[in-house]
Amino acid sequence: MSRRLDGGEQGSGGAGLAGAGAGSGALLRLEELDVRHGLLQAVRNVSLEVAEGETLALVGANGAGKSTLLRAIAGAHRPAAGRIVFDGREITAMAAHRRVKTGIVLVPEGRRLFPNLTVEENLRVARASGRGGSWSLNEVFEAFPLIEPLRRKRAASLSGGEQQATAIGRALMTNPRLLLLDEVSLGLAPIAVEGVYRSLRRLIEGGTTIVLVEQDLARAMSVADRIACMLEGRIVLEGARGELTREQVTDAYFGLRRQEATA
Repeated sequence: MSRRLDGGEQGSGGAGLAGAGAGSGALLRLEELDVRHGLLQAVRNVSLEVAEGETLALVGANGAGKSTLLRAIAGAHRPAAGRIVFDGREITAMAAHRRVKTGIVLVPEGRRLFPNLTVEENLRVARASGRGGSWSLNEVFEAFPLIEPLRRKRAASLSGGEQQATAIGRALMTNPRLLLLDEVSLGLAPIAVEGVYRSLRRLIEGGTTIVLVEQDLARAMSVADRIACMLEGRIVLEGARGELTREQVTDAYFGLRRQEATA
């Protein structure tokens, strides 16, 4: 069931509890999470659940709090309040490198590869810091065939799409249980975006659990099981992909319903 969470009749004005519901054994659970940048509150009272094998798309305009929320889940930004629970264990205060060992990995905006290392070397470095599992060089190259012929090329010489594919492949080498993808298509040419999303669909079909931050609504709605729209740090709309229209998501994205309610 979809719900508006922007203070209208279907919500309480804070965040909603998305997904299968409280106490459902979700892989990831956020409880009333607040995250600040100094005096600026970037994430406000967000409660959210992600089930194992699910793909959740976080959408919203620049500054809505999407990337900050991902960084908080990954351990790169300490919450000011609230709890983060992963696979039944509270990890709110856990260091980022320990979260990687538990299976949480972030592909940040901007890729952040080691520019002087080759594609293969970038992948191997990640394997050393992750946990045991089925992902190997061959598995990554099968999922992202674009980068297999480039395995000996330095990351600095790759195109934007090739770098993004390498960054996602590097994350997979840690054998994640939860893959956090920040602004997958940002700054990429359309043909590169298509290639990256083609590979993402293979991951989704294989059951990888993904939280995806994406400003391209069409792309987000084409791959996600559920959509959560953020505005000014809050989740103002969430629901299954089939329950939400593009118009509803667009209205929440720009805060149009809130403006109408206060007009």
